Amino acid sequence: MNAKDLRIVFMGTPEFAVPSLRALVEGGYQVVAVVTTPDKPAGRGQQLRESDVKVAARELGLPILQPEKLRDEAFVEAMRALKPDLGIVIAFRMLPEVIWAMPRLGTFNLHASLLPQYRGAAPINWAIINGEQETGVTTFLLNHEIDKGAIIGQLREPIAADDTIGTLYDRLMHKGTGLVLETVEQLAAGEINPIEQQHIDESTLKPAPKIFKEDCRIDWSKSGEEIINFVRGLSPYPAAWSELQKEDGAPLSAKIFTASFHAEKHERPYGTITTDHRDRIEVACGGGVIRIEELQIAGKRRMKAHDLLLGFREIERYRFQ
Repeated sequence: MNAKDLRIVFMGTPEFAVPSLRALVEGGYQVVAVVTTPDKPAGRGQQLRESDVKVAARELGLPILQPEKLRDEAFVEAMRALKPDLGIVIAFRMLPEVIWAMPRLGTFNLHASLLPQYRGAAPINWAIINGEQETGVTTFLLNHEIDKGAIIGQLREPIAADDTIGTLYDRLMHKGTGLVLETVEQLAAGEINPIEQQHIDESTLKPAPKIFKEDCRIDWSKSGEEIINFVRGLSPYPAAWSELQKEDGAPLSAKIFTASFHAEKHERPYGTITTDHRDRIEVACGGGVIRIEELQIAGKRRMKAHDLLLGFREIERYRFQ
């Protein structure tokens, strides 16, 4: 069957899914509907915010479905009425079987790791945090378990020493677009050889669970390499953070965006701050010091160490905890 004759339902929410959606439409593929999350209040004014996928779908003139519940009978009937041949999921919610099994050719997902490694909600973050030198993108057929369906295709991507979640996210987003189009063509031609994720020693796998604020707190007793990977894997969002504490004051929360590690011997307590009062802020850690290059104190703008020191002359009275 010609891939461009397939009736495709596309399901996704964030920016990561948008290039794939645009590539499908611009490539002449038949996207009959887009399913995304309902609009949600966001920001200080709690104004309703549309998902990135909804914004793109509207610009592309595509029908949009925003079910509150994926098992809702009205949504299920709306899906049936579309008579989909193929479902594509990129960064969406877990689908019930009545939805993912509905398309004639099934439903496949694009995941930002080399499965079976880094199953979960934050694979790009955790690959950097764990110091990996390579990751990639995977397409797989959905089944009853999260990220455990049969693998269709994979593309690899090196992780550079200076990569952050921001830079690697962008590269994988666009690499994933190519893999999505390739997978659609293979499915239409009946040329896939899915590899089941079975008989795997689960103890050898690294998970990628969702990251919450407390997960982003820096442990200064860790080695410098671990801390730098941690900062990179969370920069620019949600950002690694720590508390600046001095004996006679309330703690200040600080997000750290860029930093470097310098190995040296010292006997200072972890978290101790030293500075030249010009452009250098160094924090004692395992095996040396972390030199903070860019940070944001709560209530202030993001700034270089030099700019912070212009107005924060007593920083050595504080300690990171």
